[in-house]
Amino acid sequence: MLGRVCCCRSVVFKFLRSQGITVRLIDVFMEPIVIAEDLDREFFTEEQCYITELSNSPNDPDVSIARARVKPGVTTRLHRLLTSTERYCILSGEGEVEVGNLPRQVVCPGDTVLIPPMCPQRITNTGAHDLIFLAICSPRFAPEDYEDMDD
Repeated sequence: MLGRVCCCRSVVFKFLRSQGITVRLIDVFMEPIVIAEDLDREFFTEEQCYITELSNSPNDPDVSIARARVKPGVTTRLHRLLTSTERYCILSGEGEVEVGNLPRQVVCPGDTVLIPPMCPQRITNTGAHDLIFLAICSPRFAPEDYEDMDD
């Protein structure tokens, strides 16, 4: 059956290309999947926050999604991503974010912070409970993309 699926996808890919439609092989061969959250995979980073990778795979190179958790009173290290655009989607808690040349801004659940590549960034948990947000990167996050900017 797998051979038939690959053959059909190959035919679809060739047909789309013949019609002048730009399509990447990854889009044709990507399989649907549901990834269950597993907070047991959370790890502490030098950036001073906890990360759980929710989706970060070569099979989906366009985007990665991580759950970030910052403890009360903690400020993450000043850093930037060299090639990825990052978005913080605040899920719970409250904090202040510093991005580029913008003044510090309060963030709370429902807020989204857009961070272009090469833009200095850090976030402080100003609340009494954990600050939890999604960090969504495109293209997907890779450790070599991270640059620490703290002294």
